[in-house]
Amino acid sequence: MDWVPRKVFLTKGVGKDKEKLTSFERALRNAGIAQLNLVNISSIFPPGCRLISRIEGLSYLRAGQIAFTVLSKNATNEPHRLITASIGLAIPRDPTQYGYLSEHESFGETEEKAGDYAEDLAATMLATILGVEFEPDSSYDEKKEIWRMSNQIVKTTHITQSAVGDKNGLWTTVIAAAVFIL
Repeated sequence: MDWVPRKVFLTKGVGKDKEKLTSFERALRNAGIAQLNLVNISSIFPPGCRLISRIEGLSYLRAGQIAFTVLSKNATNEPHRLITASIGLAIPRDPTQYGYLSEHESFGETEEKAGDYAEDLAATMLATILGVEFEPDSSYDEKKEIWRMSNQIVKTTHITQSAVGDKNGLWTTVIAAAVFIL
C-alpha cells in the first residue's frame, strides 16, 4: 500500500456539552469527521498532494475508516473565554517538493489573528527549507510579499474555528483539521 496521501481537505467544528469528551465529540461531528478513527500525524504536506473541498474529501471516507489527520483543538469551561484552533498550510510551487501544515491554539485571540498566525507559521517553515530569505521579525504582510516575490510558494491558506466559552460553564471545544486521503 502506498502510504503517501494524494489528497487533503480542511475542516473545522465547535461543540458544547457538560462533559469535556462529549464536547470534543460534538466538535468532530460539526466538522463532519466524528465517524472516522483519527490518527494524529506531524505536519508535512506530501509532494504531489492536492487540496480538495470538504464535500469531496468526505465522499472518499466511510465510517470506521482510519484517517491520518493534522489536528488542532482547544477547549474551555470558563464562561465567555475566547478560544481558537487553527491549521495553516503552505504549498510549494514545485509539486515534487513537500510543504508544511501548522497547528495553532490560542486563548483571547480573534479567528483572523489566529488564522494569519497559523498560515505564517506554515509558510515560514516552508520558506526556511526553500532558502527564501526574510527577517524573522518581519510582519506577516511583509513576509507574505517576500514569499510571493520569491515565486517558490504557490499557496498559503488556513482554516480556523473560534468560539466563546459557554456562559453557563459548559465545556466548549473547537477543532481545525487537515484530513488526508490515501
